[in-house]
Amino acid sequence: MKENGSHLLDKNIIIAHRGIYNNIDIPENSLLAFKEALKFNYPIELDINITKDNVIVVFHDDNLLRMTNLDKGINNITYNEIKNLSLLDTKEKIPTLEEVLKLIKGKVLLNIEIKKTNNYKVLIDNLIKLLNKYNGKYIIQSFDYKCLLYLKNNYPNIIRGLLISGNNNKIHNYICNIIYIKICKINFISISKKLINNKKYLKYMNNYPTYIWTIKSKEELDKYMNKYNGYICDNLPYKENSN
Repeated sequence: MKENGSHLLDKNIIIAHRGIYNNIDIPENSLLAFKEALKFNYPIELDINITKDNVIVVFHDDNLLRMTNLDKGINNITYNEIKNLSLLDTKEKIPTLEEVLKLIKGKVLLNIEIKKTNNYKVLIDNLIKLLNKYNGKYIIQSFDYKCLLYLKNNYPNIIRGLLISGNNNKIHNYICNIIYIKICKINFISISKKLINNKKYLKYMNNYPTYIWTIKSKEELDKYMNKYNGYICDNLPYKENSN
């Protein structure tokens, strides 16, 4: 996004994690889940990966089994092979990122997570081509420092953030994350709520815009409100925080 990133400094952004879904009749990361989020004007977090024929799809897992009952890796199959698969026995299909961008049309901020893939350079190049034609605000995050480093070196104006898992309590993981923060010159961190009281990370949470994930209830949200920049939330809308 060719902006100065000032919107990242806003406090208390409530973000719909994979849209608003229940994984019953509304699957995660589906067009229907994103339509539900748009009803409440929530910014949307979504996951992207790439198919064997280089189509960017919105899908969380590296394997299709959990959401489609097909036991194949998403990087090893073409879009034509998966485009008619149903998500969790609903009418919803796996959307392409292009379809999602056409749906959102810049109405809300997008928080785009790049999933780990060996084909990350092609994924990112194709992603930027799509985003260059998109008239809306977005930020990009990833657990994979290689993605963030590639963005920094090739698309330095993109607002990028490091995802930090709750499994990163070990000193080795902490040291790696600190190195990633520095060499990738990130703009924000997106950290598990399990680590927000970890003293090793507090310095970085104070120095960078910080997003907390994953908030499950209004009570949890109230606990953290007014402390961080954004809250990536499941089970939305919370009654008193609906827009």
